[in-house]
Amino acid sequence: MTPDARLQTVIELLEQVDSTGRPADRVVHDALRGRRYIGSTDRREVLERVFWQLRRKARLDWWLAELGVFIEPRARVLAALALCEDKNVAELAQLFDGQRYGPPKLGDKEKRWLKALEGQALDDPRQPEGVRGECPGWLYPRFGPQAEARLRALIEGAPLDLRVNELKADRGEAIERLRAEGIEAQPTPFSPLGLRLPGRVNLAETETFKKGIVEVQDEGSQIVSLLVAAESGQRVVDFCAGAGGKTLALAARMKNGGSIQALDIMQGRLDRAAQRAKRAGAHNIIRRLLKSQRDPWVKRQRRKADRVLIDAPCSGTGAWRRNPDARWNQTETGLTELIDLQAEILDSAWRMVKPGGRLIYATCSLLPEENERQVQAFLETHEDFTLLPWRNVWNAAIGTPPPEGEGEMLLLSPELHGTDGFFAAILQRKAEPPKEKAVKAEEAEAETAPE
Repeated sequence: MTPDARLQTVIELLEQVDSTGRPADRVVHDALRGRRYIGSTDRREVLERVFWQLRRKARLDWWLAELGVFIEPRARVLAALALCEDKNVAELAQLFDGQRYGPPKLGDKEKRWLKALEGQALDDPRQPEGVRGECPGWLYPRFGPQAEARLRALIEGAPLDLRVNELKADRGEAIERLRAEGIEAQPTPFSPLGLRLPGRVNLAETETFKKGIVEVQDEGSQIVSLLVAAESGQRVVDFCAGAGGKTLALAARMKNGGSIQALDIMQGRLDRAAQRAKRAGAHNIIRRLLKSQRDPWVKRQRRKADRVLIDAPCSGTGAWRRNPDARWNQTETGLTELIDLQAEILDSAWRMVKPGGRLIYATCSLLPEENERQVQAFLETHEDFTLLPWRNVWNAAIGTPPPEGEGEMLLLSPELHGTDGFFAAILQRKAEPPKEKAVKAEEAEAETAPE
């Protein structure tokens, strides 16, 4: 493809993202799959440009609004070339020259506002905080005092992290297998199972991936899974299992011993999880479709689980590096509904935890109202649960030097730890006093005794 043809493809993909409302990665993947004539090098450049644009949408739109320009993908692409690649009007006219596969020619109005952008930078001191942070203005204050640094880190792309499947290999063996296939992977600093790849690779075509030796999983997500401290022989519940990333990590840690109940309200997610489990060689997973977070099945599991993991539905602010368009799909009403749903899930799932067992509440959010405040509200109404400091669990369950962080609940963030944003709180249910156990045993014996 010629440079102008690549730019036209970028514009068309951005138009599809704007018009469909679907996640950008799915839109782009589906669109490029239908354009098989695009080579791998061209495909990579198109992808990079599309997501580069999405990561800078607020600042590009601010400049266009300042100049009175109608905001649409073509204008954003032109503004990006002028502001970030120092293209002048003459150079842009060569790229936008109306040739067969390229974009239509520049109009006179476009030339005038592009001339006004010459010598300007993408960042401007007049831009509001939310614009500079590529964040909706109503949401910016909710990130707290770390907002500026945190949001800046969320603008940049995320590395590709892998988790080594303990059922099939250790980390050293996985590194050697990948190296034999031309991929140099480096150990992650915190997860003892993590590998970080230096750039984009076609991992799905490698034998290491096909044989289930590695799984794609951000290091922060791996740490949450490890902090569950699941052991072989235990009964574990993954309450919001989704496509099964954390479920697989738990199965490997349990060495296929005991059982994992993988719960979700969407059958499609559970079906994808089944495919992944087969490749990983995980055999102790029982998938169950729930009608809602208060499905009657949950009530019947009262006090039966050693560990219950709630990877709660959330705003996904911690994953904005991977899903840059998601930041513009959130609303205040939607966030309020998510917070209410999280509280409902907590109020249902806790009853499955046996005395002495643990409830692990996690999100991929960086917002306190979805994290610390949810846990504090739960503890205020559930006196038989106590907060277990994450550092107490880290040493036994993970063993690597712990990350920087204050408080008894763990918050991982891209600017401090290089991971996606993840939160985890470990809540332990108090063991029943001996007297209460004796009373329960007597009651059970009375119920089963013959009349």
